[in-house]
Amino acid sequence: MTSPPPPDAAPSGRPAVASVEALAALGQVIADARTPEEIGARCLERLEAMTGATRATFGVTGPASTLRIVARRGAGTPVDEHLLALAGRAGPLALTVPGLAERGVHLPDPAVGWVGVPVRTGRTLIGAISLVADRSGVLGQHAMRTALAVGAQAAVALQNTLLLAALSEGKREWEQTVDAITDGICVMDAAGTIRRANRAFCALADIPVTAVAGRPWVTLVPPAWAATFAGVLDKPGETAELRAGTRLFLVTALPLTDAGAAAAVLVVSDQTERRRLQEQLFQSEKMSAIGQLIAGVAHDLNNPLASVVGFSDYLVEAGGGTPEELLEPLRAIRQEAERAANIVKGLLSFARKQEGRRAPHPINDILTATLQLLRNQLMGAKIETEVDVAPGTPPVHVDATQLQQVFVNLVNNAAQAIEGSGVGGRIVIRAMPWLEGVAVTVEDDGPGVPAGVAQRIFEPFFTTKPAGEGTGLGLSICQGIVKEHGGRLALVTTGRRGAVFKVELPAAEPLPPAPAAVAIAPDRRLRLLVVDDEPHIQHYMRATLEAWGHEVTLADNGREALELATITPFDVIISDLRMPELGGREMLERLQALRPEAADRVVFSTGDTVRGDTLAFLESLGRPYLRKPFTLTELRAALADAVWRTG
Repeated sequence: MTSPPPPDAAPSGRPAVASVEALAALGQVIADARTPEEIGARCLERLEAMTGATRATFGVTGPASTLRIVARRGAGTPVDEHLLALAGRAGPLALTVPGLAERGVHLPDPAVGWVGVPVRTGRTLIGAISLVADRSGVLGQHAMRTALAVGAQAAVALQNTLLLAALSEGKREWEQTVDAITDGICVMDAAGTIRRANRAFCALADIPVTAVAGRPWVTLVPPAWAATFAGVLDKPGETAELRAGTRLFLVTALPLTDAGAAAAVLVVSDQTERRRLQEQLFQSEKMSAIGQLIAGVAHDLNNPLASVVGFSDYLVEAGGGTPEELLEPLRAIRQEAERAANIVKGLLSFARKQEGRRAPHPINDILTATLQLLRNQLMGAKIETEVDVAPGTPPVHVDATQLQQVFVNLVNNAAQAIEGSGVGGRIVIRAMPWLEGVAVTVEDDGPGVPAGVAQRIFEPFFTTKPAGEGTGLGLSICQGIVKEHGGRLALVTTGRRGAVFKVELPAAEPLPPAPAAVAIAPDRRLRLLVVDDEPHIQHYMRATLEAWGHEVTLADNGREALELATITPFDVIISDLRMPELGGREMLERLQALRPEAADRVVFSTGDTVRGDTLAFLESLGRPYLRKPFTLTELRAALADAVWRTG
């Protein structure tokens, strides 16, 4: 049975109920408290004086609505948490020791009475107060009402503190969020005075975050930026570009409505990286367009070159029927035609897209092809070149086209430096074994690279060339290509005049010895169909093949060839790929449906392996093909292979 509350009394003659003046004084005392701990401590101090309690505890609600102790007066006991929980759950209560025992709480001696009240705002429990007395008659109904009055004051103070903490936390989270944005953000009023700015903007203005508020924006930004900022502020919503050294920014002013004194927010976005990627994409698209142009030019060149190489080859091979005085000129024609053909092949190889086509390549072949591409340019600039590949230099496992692009860029840069300065006139490329790979140096005797430029030479967009003559992307792209191959590209300091660039690449497995090229002509008379829309190539092919003892039929296009191949059995069909009316690929598809055995005897010839998937198509057939201009040796080998495959 619950014991009755003790009679109302006041110890030492003090009143048991708080006066209005005491409560007003308490309100002033806790008004400037900033934490629950401060509020609880001040409330308990007054309650102890007003009620005569010997122990007091103040708790606030935490996670899961549990009460945690934030302030305490007197010696604490293990039951304090239970007393606070009871006060919050069932208070207000004024109970003696037996009454508490009935509720499952046992006060340790010498306690004789207890008062517990909840601290609420409306129906929400935000805290609780527990008072314990060691003397009887101290805590009763009047003490409970006093605690309730103090709790009401505490509730107001706690609510304000919690709201202030939530506001402060929200402000801190917002500031952290805005500071995490990489764009510079600045909020200003109509007069141009900055109200606040994030760290990115302050970094651009080179001023501490704490020093920016209250200052006119025009006093913070560099003078060169002022006109751009003023322009976008006059025309909200519009965007303007701003350059600062090698960096590019976009500046936008957004109007603010219903934002108090704030009138606009200025956003400064760093677009340097994005523009760099756009430039790279533009360069890639330009190279792709150049590749397509090269493909068309190469195809148009390869057809006449095929005739020149073929006829000169044929006349030299004829030997006995050719006057002696013409043999040397014919050899010269053949040699120069083959040189022209190699140049065209180099262009095609350079322009061809070969993503992921990494294979072992002799480094000498790549370097020789590079100088072949630049031969005319270097001769025009009167620059001597030398390639020195040390014996025992292993092959490299690379995409030959990409690596050739690197060396073209390095040699071209060296040539431009020599030509532009008038200093020097020699470029030496050396390759040698290096650790577990290959080291290639491109060395010139030109003016060299100044120390200030050397530190930035691989930065994207950095260039010493006049506007319109360089993008500053060449060396950065080259460095990226070399890194993708597991190597390194660096500028070497030698102390001598000129510049030395070093390319280090991992080695590939040694290449197997190349089999000797043996052109074995078929040992029997063949019936051949030659399909080409170029009359000169038809003439050369017929003359050559008939001289070898074969029977030759000519067709001008794929449609005519298809009609002939479906009614006449040919041992080999040599067909161009690109022809009017019906191309070689389409002819093959129809022939596979009509005469599969005839389709197996097709050998394609082409002067273009760049456009579309031409090369992939030829390689997918798994049979020999001829790249114009081809030699008689290559033609014999293709015939022998085709006859061997078809029996």
